[in-house]
Amino acid sequence: MTLKFELGPGRMIGGSNPCFIIAEIGQNHQGDIEIAKKMIKMAKDCGADCAKFQKSELEYKFNKRALERPYTSKHSWGKTYGDHKRHLEFSHEQYRELQKYAKEVGIFFAASGMDEMAVEFLDELDVPFFKVASCDANNFPYLELTARKGRPMVISSGMQSMATMRRVYQTVKEHNRNFTILQCTSAYPLDPEDVNLRVIAEYQKEFPDIPIGYSGHESGVHISVAAVALGAKVIERHVTLDKSWKGSDHEASLEPSELTELVKAIRLVERSLGTSIKQMLPCEKPCHDKLGKSVVAKVAIPKGTVLSMDMLGVKVGEPKGVPPEDIYQLVGKSVTEDVEEDESITPDVVESYGKKIKC
Repeated sequence: MTLKFELGPGRMIGGSNPCFIIAEIGQNHQGDIEIAKKMIKMAKDCGADCAKFQKSELEYKFNKRALERPYTSKHSWGKTYGDHKRHLEFSHEQYRELQKYAKEVGIFFAASGMDEMAVEFLDELDVPFFKVASCDANNFPYLELTARKGRPMVISSGMQSMATMRRVYQTVKEHNRNFTILQCTSAYPLDPEDVNLRVIAEYQKEFPDIPIGYSGHESGVHISVAAVALGAKVIERHVTLDKSWKGSDHEASLEPSELTELVKAIRLVERSLGTSIKQMLPCEKPCHDKLGKSVVAKVAIPKGTVLSMDMLGVKVGEPKGVPPEDIYQLVGKSVTEDVEEDESITPDVVESYGKKIKC
């Protein structure tokens, strides 16, 4: 059973451990390493656990025609898609610089390896875990190669079916037991009707021995917080410094104030989940002392009388008497003292009752 494991040095996920919050910077840095550093610092300041990027070796991720096709979108950074992607891609040396900066700031640094060669580089970089993007969730040679590296894995599941995700689970599990699957819908921004948080529960049933998480592309923070209430142990959200910037991901990203709100809300929800044991808590005692009801006498009941239901009522009584849930246990028992009308019936005056008052 690996319902919990170490995702990064000293940081466990799953079980009762805090939700691991990934701030997905992706390529929202606009190709500027100084902006990327500001975003790493922002992620740390907002309380996220990890700042994550997307690493591609473009000639291995795209074929030649894909790189050469014209790219005329308002979000384009070049005349062709290859030019656009090259503008946004950091070099290996820049990745080392960003990793060093993240270490100085005190936040985990990771990246999605968007192709096999990118995975090799990230392995060399010694990232704490591999992130598998949704577009590679059904890329089984890639999954096998990545799983064999032995690092923990975080696998998004956008654009996939349950049948495919069962294969993903089996494929990765054969080589690596430390992984988590994230419910995800690959649309930017994502409409609430297409989020399908109920898949989290299905994943928990299908894959009971791994933590389940959520990668969201919706607007706002409420849906991601709900995912945590449903048991998500990892949350990934795209982040930006400005939603109006060029780039298709910015609109579906969280600005610093929203990321801060998300982290605070998740930590509050985690506290509120508490225990599954239902019992009266010490914090409820003042309310119980003030408003908790007791069994009272509807009529005067002489000593030795055998109690019947028509003699008994329920009111807020002083002193506290027999609790209402035990009223039927009193029927057929006799009282050992006179009880005045409207007085509390206390346990000590009922023969063979002997139950202590709850407090």
